[in-house]
Amino acid sequence: MDGRSARRDATRQKLFEATMALIAEQGFSDTTVDQIAERAGVAKGTVYYNFASKSVLFEELLRYGVGLLTADFTAAVAGLPPVDAMAALVRAELAFIQRYRSFAQLLLSEMWRTQRDWQQTLRLLREEAITVIAETVQAGVDSGDFAADLDVRLSASALFGVCLVVALDWLVFNPEQPIEQVESAVLAIVRSRAAVNAQP
Repeated sequence: MDGRSARRDATRQKLFEATMALIAEQGFSDTTVDQIAERAGVAKGTVYYNFASKSVLFEELLRYGVGLLTADFTAAVAGLPPVDAMAALVRAELAFIQRYRSFAQLLLSEMWRTQRDWQQTLRLLREEAITVIAETVQAGVDSGDFAADLDVRLSASALFGVCLVVALDWLVFNPEQPIEQVESAVLAIVRSRAAVNAQP
């Protein structure tokens, strides 16, 4: 990666974190580009240089955020057998949501909205993340570690959704609970359905 690309990625990371924090505090409609620039510590012109409008900014930051999650999923499962990979996916999603709680809240709310300009983009991005989970589930079915009658795609969607909702519940109501306990609880649910041949 050259210096220009590194600077662009660093700027997008700052804009991502600033935008997610502001939207969590006051909502999308009340968040302005001026506020985003100020919170991110960049010039307003820098925001418009990277994004044509606030709507485009938001769509691209959704893309960026889900891309980060998908990359975390891919890295987490690399080289692991299915049972271990499933646990790694759960931990990766919980850790991501712990780090980017505002983004997770936003992702959950936006998945329910159907009139946004970026709804199709969000649908495609969600599929990319779930595909990594589905590949792990399919590998477990093929190896005999998971139940042969699992609906692979639905199971992958279910795991993604369970982690998302459980993580937000954890961070809102029981933030003092260690991530290991939350991970263990989610895996207990997964194992009871997937019949994973592993000890809790």
